[in-house]
Amino acid sequence: MSDEQRSAELLGLLGPDAFLRLAEEYGGTRLYIPRSGDTTDLAKQLGAKAACKLGERYAGTYIRVPLAREHRARQYRQIGQSNAEIARRLGMTETGVDKLFGRMPGKPVKGSHDPRQIDLFSSN
Repeated sequence: MSDEQRSAELLGLLGPDAFLRLAEEYGGTRLYIPRSGDTTDLAKQLGAKAACKLGERYAGTYIRVPLAREHRARQYRQIGQSNAEIARRLGMTETGVDKLFGRMPGKPVKGSHDPRQIDLFSSN
């Protein structure tokens, strides 16, 4: 299964917030999914509900957790982070972030969601 397919599957299973936490915490690694328990490290990191969903689907196996850079970059842009901040969080260069956004369909426009920016061209 490709990283894109795995990302889509995990995103559908967990939802955007828990998937983001999973990718931030375990992205790029093989992760053992325990059979049960709210007291596992996984439950502490992702929350009991997300850990249970993973356990129901993948109990007793390892999964390769995708880096999910595109999903993470979109989420970080939505909360107003700059390309420099996104680059640091993703472990890549600002140029790499520019290219990542450039390849996205429906790409977020740089600065479009940054509440710190004023609109210079408004018709007030």
